[in-house]
Amino acid sequence: MRDNPSYALDDAEAIKDLVRNNPWCTFISQVDGRGLVASHYPVLLDEDAEGIVLLSHVGRPDEEIHELGRHEMLAIIQGPHGYISPGWYDGGPGVPTWNFAVAHLWGTPEILSDAENLAVLDRLVEHFEAPLPEPHLLHATSENSEYARRIVHGTVGFRLRVTRMEGKDKMSQGKSPETVRSVIDHLERPGPYANPPLAVRMRQINAETLG
Repeated sequence: MRDNPSYALDDAEAIKDLVRNNPWCTFISQVDGRGLVASHYPVLLDEDAEGIVLLSHVGRPDEEIHELGRHEMLAIIQGPHGYISPGWYDGGPGVPTWNFAVAHLWGTPEILSDAENLAVLDRLVEHFEAPLPEPHLLHATSENSEYARRIVHGTVGFRLRVTRMEGKDKMSQGKSPETVRSVIDHLERPGPYANPPLAVRMRQINAETLG
């Protein structure tokens, strides 16, 4: 990403929060003979580990396509993002832009055993089912458990310890309070670029500016 200190997202805890709130991840590998390859899977944080550690899995044969565990992989986490019209600014010249939050995380995957993989899949299902009134858990019944033990062989789990990271949180920092309020107001209105999650993120990042 182009370096811009005004938008830097370089705090590990802030990046962890971005992962927690936006767990759909893009994994990218550079593979000899194939070039760049990419896959998309949900991730969880290993909350007990030091630093930033991602837990995930790929469906076979993605582990071979990525040569999983044999070299470094890039994981991209993308938070709220959206188009910002210059017509929303509080006077003065302006150009269209895009506000966004994103983190680029690098590390070499560590392959999990089938037992570890099943435990991670169990946590993943529990995490996403928990808000539902009747969670459908991986081991809710003996039949479900048996099915889970069969399908785990079709996936390869991994742990990715982040060894370097880059993040950016571009949320109209540097604009006047009036402009920031105007942009947020337009994002909260019905319309082609309505984007309440982005408005929430803008309020959080610009809290000091908004007072």
